[in-house]
Amino acid sequence: MGAGKGKAVPRGASRLVAKEPLSARVRVPKPSFGFIKRLTWPFLLVGLGFGTYELAQLALPYADRPIAKISVQGDLSYISQQAVQERIAPYAEGSFFSVDLTAMRHELEQMPWIASAEVRRVWPDQVAIHLEEQLPIARWGDEALLNNQGQAFAPREVAHYEHLPQLWGPQRAQEQVMQQYQVLSQMLRPLGFSISRLELRERGSWFLTAAQAGTGGAAAGQSLELLLGRDHLVEKMRRFITIYDKALKEQIDKVARVDLRYPNGLAVGWREPVAPTALATASRAVN
Repeated sequence: MGAGKGKAVPRGASRLVAKEPLSARVRVPKPSFGFIKRLTWPFLLVGLGFGTYELAQLALPYADRPIAKISVQGDLSYISQQAVQERIAPYAEGSFFSVDLTAMRHELEQMPWIASAEVRRVWPDQVAIHLEEQLPIARWGDEALLNNQGQAFAPREVAHYEHLPQLWGPQRAQEQVMQQYQVLSQMLRPLGFSISRLELRERGSWFLTAAQAGTGGAAAGQSLELLLGRDHLVEKMRRFITIYDKALKEQIDKVARVDLRYPNGLAVGWREPVAPTALATASRAVN
C-alpha cells in the first residue's frame, strides 16, 4: 500500500465536536416586576381604606340608632335609680355611636355616693352602667364621711350618720387615721369596746374615745378616753388590755380616762374618788 493513502475511517464511527462552554452562552434576563409590586401595594391599601371609610359613612346612618334604653346595675343602698337616671338624662338624647361614654362615666362619679362607674355600649341601641357605691365606715370631722379606703366624700345628709365613729385629723392624714382606726378597733373589740372617736392632732398625738355596751359592771353607752401619745400605739394598747383584765374590768364604769403616754406605765382618771386600795392595785398591775 502506498504511504500517501490515509487510514480508512471505521464504519459507524462519529466525529466528536467540542461543546461550547456554558459560560459562553448568552442569558436573556427575565423581566422583574418587584418594583411595580412595591409601588402598587400602597395604592391598593389606600384605595381599600378609602373604600371602607366611604362604605362606613354610607352605612352609619342606618346602624347609628338613637339610645333606646340606659340600664343601671349595682347594689344601690344610698342612691336611687331615679337620681342616677336624672343625672345622665342629657346623654340619653345621643345616638349609639355618638354618645360620649367617658363623659357619662365622669358625670356619674361626680355624684358623692358613687365610688366608681363602668359604662359600655350594648348593641344595637342600649347603654349599660354598673355602679359601685361608697361604703361609709366613719365620719370625717363634721362635714364628710370616710369610705373603706380612707377617702373622704361629702354627701348632703352627713347628719344622718351620727351613729358612725367620728375621725379627726389633718386632710393629708385621712388614710393614716382610717388605718389606725381599723387596727385599734380590732384590739378593743374583744373587750366589748367600740371606737366612737379617734383624733390625730397637728402635733401627732392620738386621742381615742371608746364606748362599751352595757355588759358586766359597765353602764350602757359609757365612754372611756384613752390618751395614746405620738407613737407605739399598738404597744400602748396592749398595755391597756393587760391592766384592764387585771384591775379595771370590774370597775370600768368608774374610769373616765386612761393616760398611756408614759414609757412604762399609765395613769387612771376616775369619775369619782375611789378607795386607795383600788389605786394601788392598778399601779401594781402596770408595773
